[in-house]
Amino acid sequence: MTHDNLLAIAALVPHGSRVLDLGCGDGALLAHLQQHKACTGYGVELDDSNVLACVQRGVNVLQLNLDKGLRVFGDQSFDVVLQIDTLQHLRNAETMLRETARVGRTGIVAFPNFAHWPNRLSILQGRMPVTKRLPYQWYDTPNIRVGTFADFADLAHKNKLQVLDQFGLQDGQEVRLWPNTFASTAVFKFQRNA
Repeated sequence: MTHDNLLAIAALVPHGSRVLDLGCGDGALLAHLQQHKACTGYGVELDDSNVLACVQRGVNVLQLNLDKGLRVFGDQSFDVVLQIDTLQHLRNAETMLRETARVGRTGIVAFPNFAHWPNRLSILQGRMPVTKRLPYQWYDTPNIRVGTFADFADLAHKNKLQVLDQFGLQDGQEVRLWPNTFASTAVFKFQRNA
């Protein structure tokens, strides 16, 4: 994900929040939130080199496999739980979405929007898309699944999540008009229904 997109997502996190960043990668987003928004919390990452990068950035990181769940965290332990470019890599995406809503008061999810118009054009031409947001060939992608902006809205509704905000991101800019077509990244901010 680009730096501009990470900044747009960081803007959704309230100042001083306790944050859990699932699949935090090298810790860049959590480090930004600590430095610029006085946030505290943890990153969760499996990859050894990313765990090391987090430590070098001064980010508290736990090395956990997200496919095994979040049992180590109690209900509403965090103000915000982030899943940025994580959902498409998980075998248990729906379960992890529910866990995000359980562990955090608010969840923020971002993922590549497979319905973005260049992807649609590739499919019409009989090919799987290869773009900046989906840079892999069909045979070597780390993505287990692909989803669209509209698909996630349905999944949130099915799981009784209240969507607080939803928009697309394209080159660091918010896309609120037809994001399912015109945005390469889908972003949702949600909470459990009361």
